[in-house]
Parts: sequence; C-alpha cells; structure tokens
Amino acid sequence: MTERTGIITFKGNGLTLLGSPVAAGDAAPDFAALANDLSPRGLGDYAGKVVILSAVPSLDTPVCDAQTRRFNEEAAALGDDVRILTVSADLPFAQARWCGAAGVTAVETLSDHAGMAFADAYGVHIKELRLLARAVFVVGRDGKVTHAQVVPEVTDEPDYGAAIAAARAAL
Repeated sequence: MTERTGIITFKGNGLTLLGSPVAAGDAAPDFAALANDLSPRGLGDYAGKVVILSAVPSLDTPVCDAQTRRFNEEAAALGDDVRILTVSADLPFAQARWCGAAGVTAVETLSDHAGMAFADAYGVHIKELRLLARAVFVVGRDGKVTHAQVVPEVTDEPDYGAAIAAARAAL
C-alpha cells in the first residue's frame, strides 16, 4: 500500500496517508462501507447521481460536526440529483445516534470502520490514527472525480464553496 507523508498535519504534527491519491479527472474508485442499518453501500449505489463524498475523522468532533451540518444545509439547494455522503471510521450506531441528535437528514453517513476500504481507495487513511483525513471529493454522473480536496490541516474545514460549485457544474 502506498504511504505518503508531507500531505496533512494534525495540530501541526505530520501524519502519514495510506492509499493512492485521487485527483480531479480520475475515475472515482468504488468502495465498500456500511450504512447506519449495517447494509453495504458503495459508490455504485448512487450511479447516475452527482455525489459529494465528505470524509471526516469522527462526527463526535467539532469540525467534523460543523462540516456535516454545513453539507446538510446545502443539500436542499442542490436537489435530488445530488447525494451527499459523509464517510468516517465511526461505528454505524454512533453515526445514527449523531445524526438523530444533530437533526441531520439530508446527508447519508457511511461507516468505513470495518475495512477502511473508502479511506484506502481515496488515499485518506491516516496510518497513525486509523481515521480518515478530512477531504471532499465530488463525483459526476459519469463516475469521474470533478473536485478533490484533502485538507492539509485536519482541524481546518474544507472549501465548501468549491465543492458545491463543482457539484452544481456536474449536474
């Protein structure tokens, strides 16, 4: 597995990312994750839709909470042809609990805890923490990545405007 350093930090300390990086123009890798009801989900389940993949370390942290709530707010303006998925290594039960408490209904949360398949496929698996790096990928209807951002400092928020603009452009 590919290891990369010098890409991200956590509170200024360098971390190692595992997996191959994904860039705009690449075919979006499929992955296997779990929905809150433990059913399997992958990118193929959203074929024909524009998909925003929002990767976060854990929903139980302030920045991840803010990121997921922000995309939940943006979802209504994007319409039914856009799906927003927040992927983390949190257990599906914790994700369901968090969504219920936060009132998040327009974003679907997926758990990567079992095999880190999403994290490895998109190059956002933090080796030292076994968590996902903060990142946003937009996948067009054709299955190609139209926007890719791995946030350099894990405690910073992503560029929401760029992700939303990429999703709108992909419609």
